[in-house]
Amino acid sequence: MSKNLIFYTNPMSRGRIVRWMLEEIGVPYETKILEYGTTMKSPEYLAINPMGKVPAIKHGDNVITEAAAICAYLAETFPEAKLMPINDEERALYYRWLFFTAGPVVEIFEMSNFNPVITPELQRSLGCGNPQDALDALAKAVNTSTYITGDRFTAADVYIASYIGFCMQIGKLEKRQEFVEYWARVANRPARIRATEIDGAL
Repeated sequence: MSKNLIFYTNPMSRGRIVRWMLEEIGVPYETKILEYGTTMKSPEYLAINPMGKVPAIKHGDNVITEAAAICAYLAETFPEAKLMPINDEERALYYRWLFFTAGPVVEIFEMSNFNPVITPELQRSLGCGNPQDALDALAKAVNTSTYITGDRFTAADVYIASYIGFCMQIGKLEKRQEFVEYWARVANRPARIRATEIDGAL
């Protein structure tokens, strides 16, 4: 018997990334909508994620938090969706850019809320180093091939494209040609459209 898959989210959260991933893998799942400051901080949910944040999934007895980790877990757990890398070259690019985005790139977007002065001294201690260098690296990565690992769409593209698309939409990321063209290659995927419609309705 297959394990139950439960998705904890709020439609105004990073849960949208995971919703897209769930729609890509195409397996049944149950959605539990949590509200900020109330059910997200309830004892029941804190037993799932002590941070009291979404998204999270529970697959049988296994709990996974953090959107990048959830995308990687779902791709590996449901290989029939063909969202995992299939050779060493793809695998290297997949893990490199998935976690580059989850680390340095997300750090840049989060810091932008506070407008810090990024001095050379601060760059040495930041995971992103020089923010412009990091964004240049990401732009080159998404412009090298059709998708982040080559000609095949993978779970890494779900995560990376989600951040690029959202941050361009809200003005946190410059609409560079590389980012605009990469987003255009993935934005009309049926699974993303379904996910957007589901969260939009919620």
